[in-house]
Amino acid sequence: MGEFTGVRQLRLALLGPLQAWRGDVPLALGPVREQALLAALLLRPGTTASRQQLLDGVWGTDQPGTGAKVLPVYVHRLRKCLDDAGAGPAESVIVTDRGGYRFVPRNVWVDAAHVTELAAEATAARDGGDPEAAADAWSRSLALFRGEPLAGIPGPFAQGERLRLTEYRLALVQDKLDCELRLGRQATAVGELFALTEAHPYHEALAALLMRALYVANRQADALDVFAKVRRRLVADQGAEPGAELRQVHEAVLRGDDARLIGTAVRPEPRRPAPAHPVAARRERRVRNELPVGVGDFVGRDRELALLGAPVADEEGVTVRAVDGMAGVGKTALVVRAARAGRERYPDGCLFVDLHGYREDRGASGPQRVLRRLLRAVGADEGEDGEDLDELAASWRTATAALRLLLVLDDASGAEQVRPLLPAGPGSMLLVTSRQRLTGLDVDRRLSLAPLDIDDAMGLLGRIVGGSGTPHEDGAIRRLAGLCDQLPLALRIAGARLQNRPSWALRSLVDRLADDERRLGELAVEDRSVAAAFQLSYDQLPVAAQRAFRALGLSPTVEFDALALAAMLDWTRLVAEHVLTSLVDASLVQQVAADRYRLHDLVAVYARRVAADFPAEVAEVRDGVFRLYVAAARRSSDWGPSAFPTGPTPGSAPFADWEEATNWLDAVGAELVDVVGHAVGVGKLDEACWLTEGLFDYLTRQGRFHECRTALETVLPLVTVVTDRRMAAELRTCLGMLYGLQGRYAQAHPWLTQALEISRGSGDLLEQARALGNLGTFANLQGRVEDSMGHFAEVALIVGELDDAWLTAVVTATVGDMHHQLGEHDRAYECYTEAIVLAERVESPRLLGKTLLRLGILHLDRGRARDAVDALRRAGDLAARLRDVPLYAAVLGRSSIAEACLGNVEQAAELGCLARRVLNGQIDPASEALRTRLVWNDVAAEDLAGSREFFERSVALPDAGANRARVSSFLDGIRRQRDARVTDF
Repeated sequence: MGEFTGVRQLRLALLGPLQAWRGDVPLALGPVREQALLAALLLRPGTTASRQQLLDGVWGTDQPGTGAKVLPVYVHRLRKCLDDAGAGPAESVIVTDRGGYRFVPRNVWVDAAHVTELAAEATAARDGGDPEAAADAWSRSLALFRGEPLAGIPGPFAQGERLRLTEYRLALVQDKLDCELRLGRQATAVGELFALTEAHPYHEALAALLMRALYVANRQADALDVFAKVRRRLVADQGAEPGAELRQVHEAVLRGDDARLIGTAVRPEPRRPAPAHPVAARRERRVRNELPVGVGDFVGRDRELALLGAPVADEEGVTVRAVDGMAGVGKTALVVRAARAGRERYPDGCLFVDLHGYREDRGASGPQRVLRRLLRAVGADEGEDGEDLDELAASWRTATAALRLLLVLDDASGAEQVRPLLPAGPGSMLLVTSRQRLTGLDVDRRLSLAPLDIDDAMGLLGRIVGGSGTPHEDGAIRRLAGLCDQLPLALRIAGARLQNRPSWALRSLVDRLADDERRLGELAVEDRSVAAAFQLSYDQLPVAAQRAFRALGLSPTVEFDALALAAMLDWTRLVAEHVLTSLVDASLVQQVAADRYRLHDLVAVYARRVAADFPAEVAEVRDGVFRLYVAAARRSSDWGPSAFPTGPTPGSAPFADWEEATNWLDAVGAELVDVVGHAVGVGKLDEACWLTEGLFDYLTRQGRFHECRTALETVLPLVTVVTDRRMAAELRTCLGMLYGLQGRYAQAHPWLTQALEISRGSGDLLEQARALGNLGTFANLQGRVEDSMGHFAEVALIVGELDDAWLTAVVTATVGDMHHQLGEHDRAYECYTEAIVLAERVESPRLLGKTLLRLGILHLDRGRARDAVDALRRAGDLAARLRDVPLYAAVLGRSSIAEACLGNVEQAAELGCLARRVLNGQIDPASEALRTRLVWNDVAAEDLAGSREFFERSVALPDAGANRARVSSFLDGIRRQRDARVTDF
């Protein structure tokens, strides 16, 4: 399995995604489990793997129902793909041995084997005194890695090998870099090692190599800094001191032990300083260090400090690193700490300029004024009193061309303020902070600074206030840190207010900050104020961005998207996205995902305070956002537009179809019930009821019963005071349905009965039909046949009076069930196909999926398994898109039966197993990553087996003939009335 030698040779690659080629032609390796089987054989070349080993390695504990019978099928397909044309079993690359299978390399090239050969070649060259050849061989071996080994291949064996090969690659990298250090190639090694140590922060061998590389590059201080950071990280995170190797390298750096650190490499000469600039040479210049005194209680930010202090990529250029973030997040403290840690690398001075980009008492410093000040700092200010920006910038570049400077520019208003101030000296560094994301500035590293994590925030407060360390006081400090949004400015203000105060003052301040109305007022002391800091950022926003910021403070959810902002302000989505981007750049809005945003807690409190000054705007914003949520809930519901005769019109929905609305609600997630509560809290009672009604179908089909019940119990007490009187019956029907779907029929009955009485009193036929239909369904499932038939009779009469396409489709499908269970298969088929057409026309995916399931069962009963598979496949696709767990499980179960009827035993077993896993909540119909919380009751309304049993009991009663007659009468009556209307659905 050495070098690739022939145009028709078979090549297999595992050091990345699993791939195969014959010559240059790629081969299709089949499903991922089949690929996992191939990997398990490839990585045991010449060794027989037993069937049980392969099952355990590929499937783990979740083994296929057919057991080892699946292996011959997979092996057959792999042989067909990999073997030469016409090759017999004896010539195959996969040989069958007693009890298992074995991969025979023959003339096959495998990258994993070739890596091992190249590594052995490199080791031999190194041991033979040829480091050049060794480095080359190791580089060629590493080039074979194309990403994560066995990427995407499932199973315990692949996971173990993936870890082994990843570690093997890291060992090869270390061998190669050690060799390059001995060849004097430290410049290349340093950059690669910094990247590797960032990716593997606890890897001591890599840290030791980096220290050696920095030492060889005459950067002893940086090498010692690496040791200090690694030791600090190990002690803090793992409670352990560095190992022997790293300690020995540290001692060697301190002693300057070239033999231990360099070996045979030639240490480069120290960098000679460039000749002094003529202007500076005319007089002796004192090296200036203008960096402010660092904050004494600085905590955290280790990662950010490491990024800002990382060695530069180009020693001959000027490195620019920018830090942006919201007001009070600690940008200045961070860059000053980073600058002071690295100031020794800049022999010509460290300069600091406050650009006053966000100062209330003075405008942003103009670049001409700053340039004159900088020229004075480097002793090149003679004759530089002009106002021409270009001339001043040119003088600055000339004055710094021979200097290695560290320049800190704090509080920049924008990139245009910074560009003229860039020094020109090779190896110089510019650190700049701004509340604005300086996207117009070319930078080496860009950091968007977030508030401290909770532990660091508590540590900062604890340092300022002290504390007894009791659990009670620690809990109060944690709560206070959270109320300060972990923002350093707020934490320092709160800490200053508590210094030298008794412990009760801490609890008192926590109580005051818990009140949003008081929080910002409490976070002020002398000339420092969180609200004032936010005000400066807000004042610099354009008018449209200010309006958007105020609106976002009124969002009923913590997270939001551009569509929500567009609805609040009656904007297009494109305009809303543009304004959101500008607010992100201004560090007032945080982007948490590709299209999801949020305000930090204190910023949200400030936004609500500002919005309170615009009461008319507040009312419009709330109308718009709640209208959006109601539209999304109704559009995602399967009940059809006519099910919502009151409230916003369906045409106002900004969603193309039910799936787009459903996906939007999915993104909102668990905050949906909070939206209902928020609507109640701000007095939007009708909207709260409409939203709860619309969300019922969406929540229950995902099994989110607890959320649905919470929403219903929030709004039901309000039905006597809402404007929409329909809600009194509708919300009771919903609660009754909720109980019934959970099999709690005794609790469902009184709510549905009340709903029926209220709707009869108001003459609302649609609400009567809904209440009666659910009473009939749940009576059916309890075995109360006569009661159920009576309710269905009333529903049939009401449907005859209503011109409702969705309800007609529901009843038509139910009528098909009746015919089906009575053995009238032809008439059942007619009803199902008619209901399918109606469901498609009214865009009712769940009703369509359920009817397709019924049609599939009918085909099975008629012995038409092939037709059943087609119908069930459509039903399964819809159920998965809907994330409808019970429907999906039912479809899988029936699909298993259909495949078994067609002789596909293995596929039938897999479908049956999958159905059980879905019902047990182990997987979600749409995604493995989304876990359902559903516990589906065996006798729920969706259980068609229960429906079949009900009808069998019905026709077995003494008055079965009368029941048949009543059913036929209902069906004929509905058909006659519909035909008479000649309604085109």
